[in-house]
Amino acid sequence: MRRTQKYGSRSERPEFDQKIIDISRVARVVAGGRRFSFRVAIVIGNRNGQVGVGLGKASDTSLAIEKAARLAKKNCIKLNLTKNKSIPHETEAKFTQAKVVIRPARPGKGLVAGSSLRTVLELGGVKDVTGKIISRSKNKLNIARASIKALEKLNYANSSNKTENKKQEK
Repeated sequence: MRRTQKYGSRSERPEFDQKIIDISRVARVVAGGRRFSFRVAIVIGNRNGQVGVGLGKASDTSLAIEKAARLAKKNCIKLNLTKNKSIPHETEAKFTQAKVVIRPARPGKGLVAGSSLRTVLELGGVKDVTGKIISRSKNKLNIARASIKALEKLNYANSSNKTENKKQEK
């Protein structure tokens, strides 16, 4: 008898790719001492315009990863990309002390970004952009959340432009 594979048939793949950006052991102090658990920050995306960030905490790393992936899927955003998978205009955002700037680059230049900003853009399917982290913060989770916030701003800007254009046509 043949064993079933993880994803069914060979050609079938999971809907989202995922990447762990941060994993740490955290503790809470109780009467008997310290209780340890694991905190996992994860980025998921389909490399075609959808990306999300999630944070999970559990006593076991695999449970924390599952929780984080579930939350990331729940908080997934749809990106508004140009036809060559770039962004329409420059955007910036700040989450706590992590500040990021994302600029469109000329076609063929590729993705130029560092840390978890690069991970978010890669899994979102964004190409030909330059990303810069303008803060002293090294917190990967906050940088990822700031980059999601910046990409959300693109969606708001384009949706407001479309409504203004419809009003002008009438």
